[in-house]
Amino acid sequence: MSPDGDFSSLYSHDRPSTIAGTGDWKEVAARKTRDRQVLLDQWPEWRLKEEVPESMTDVSALPTSQLSAREYAIVHLDATSLVERIRDRRYTSTEVLKAFCHVATIAQQLTNCLTEIMFEEGLQRAAELDRLLEEKGQVVGPLHGLPVSIKDHIRVKGHDTATGYIAWAYSKVAQEDATVVDILRKAGAVVYVKTANPQTLLSLETNNNIYGRTCNPFNRALTPGGSSGGESSLIAVHGSPMGIGTDIGGSIRIPAAHAGLYGLKGSVGRMPHSGLEGSHDGMDAIVGALGPLATSGRDLALFCRVMLQYQPWLVEPPLLEIPWKQSVADGEGLPEHLSIAVLWDDGVVEPHPPILDALKRTKEALVAAGHKVVSWVPVDHQEAWDLILKLYFLDGGEEYRDTMAGEPMVPQSEWVLRQVPNDGKPFTVAETFKLNRAREEFRSKVVAHWNDAGRTAAGSSIDAILSPVSPTLAPPHDTTRWWGYTSYWNLMDFPAVVFPTGKFRAQDYTPLDVSGEPVSCTRPRSAMEEYIKKQWAPETYDNAPVALQLIGRRLNEERLLGMLSIVERALHRSYE
Repeated sequence: MSPDGDFSSLYSHDRPSTIAGTGDWKEVAARKTRDRQVLLDQWPEWRLKEEVPESMTDVSALPTSQLSAREYAIVHLDATSLVERIRDRRYTSTEVLKAFCHVATIAQQLTNCLTEIMFEEGLQRAAELDRLLEEKGQVVGPLHGLPVSIKDHIRVKGHDTATGYIAWAYSKVAQEDATVVDILRKAGAVVYVKTANPQTLLSLETNNNIYGRTCNPFNRALTPGGSSGGESSLIAVHGSPMGIGTDIGGSIRIPAAHAGLYGLKGSVGRMPHSGLEGSHDGMDAIVGALGPLATSGRDLALFCRVMLQYQPWLVEPPLLEIPWKQSVADGEGLPEHLSIAVLWDDGVVEPHPPILDALKRTKEALVAAGHKVVSWVPVDHQEAWDLILKLYFLDGGEEYRDTMAGEPMVPQSEWVLRQVPNDGKPFTVAETFKLNRAREEFRSKVVAHWNDAGRTAAGSSIDAILSPVSPTLAPPHDTTRWWGYTSYWNLMDFPAVVFPTGKFRAQDYTPLDVSGEPVSCTRPRSAMEEYIKKQWAPETYDNAPVALQLIGRRLNEERLLGMLSIVERALHRSYE
């Protein structure tokens, strides 16, 4: 690394022809992990002092166990509180970043959640921000001094963007920041780590041949989800106050749910999305959404507000010019009593008992608070999954297979590529036109159903849908199967927010009586449901977080976050 903080020298002498193109893939992986460790070893005081046995499953408390009282207080604040306290000079940017770097170092030891390490670069920027605040008496921007973690496939200038592919290691050093990173820097945020994502990105677990598997800190036998699984493991143990992920089928929401966090998938066309490395760049049939993972609902609004404050539509042509309306996110214009439709079962895979219990508790809390709750009749979720698979794999999966030609597939990549439709053949142009038409017809059908559901609910319109995030809590590694509760809303391009409702304790578990609710099929309706039903055993999911999903209408992110606040208030009152 050069004295001015330029990290490009770590990569400049290693091009794909000399690394991924000819050498053994294990050599590439060994070098990448060694490079990461060299940077971590520069800060030995931040390492965990004692060895942790592999048999220890719940390691969630260890990353903060060596902090001072002041550091502990810092990392337990949400992002909104942190920027307020830095602005008021109760904390410096430098001490805040050091606290999060300390936790992130231990989080990496325990869960394998980090990829690129930028501690020194971040500390230089934090010191500069402290100096500017001292000299000028004002912050650089609305996120002045806030540490922010970045998913690996999002470009950060001067750093590798391997994206979980051996072939891309050392060959995808970013020449410029992604739009989201550029805005974060302008707003005063401090970028200090990149986080793990899976091989191919198209996976709801986080495992690749470069760095290996990322684990769930609440139970290391379980997955933290994917593809933003590094973010979820890091934020869950207070190693980051806010992380940036992406979502094309559940990749923000499922990690957030598995880690007990808040996560937002917005509508495509609002948040900046340029500057990402990934397969199928330029494929518009289904486009991923970029969004935040955080420890509070208000932090999701903070991220959105800052992104749109900097008018990304001026530099990213596909974006719509829709400024953020914070007053709506604060509840302005929302009805006193919401009308919420509950999706108990998507008609394909029934959720496991703890998820049904969480839905029932939330329904009861909403009814007690005076809100109207009805049951949502699912609309063709299997058809939606079949269609979205075709839209994911318009090329028959060819680009994925080509990019992985020099390395083995990890188990989830193997499973996903076995789902490729059309006998693995690319769709023709004419077939693609038909698929696009089918997508729009499907969207129209679901919107009409939403409107009809509102008319039948005693004349009140449906404001939002309350739904599971997945049919299981965080599952054992390599066993994630059904994406239908999240990918459905990517197909619709509806915004969806995930929020935590508690933890599952196997020893204390007593299932709620959900009789009378439209759930609980006796026989599996498909091989998929049979597989997931067989997974259910309380001890498997011990200590796993429980979360739910709230879905709103397209481009209504502010209204959705405003409704989330109302739902959470009802839940909190029910616990009093």
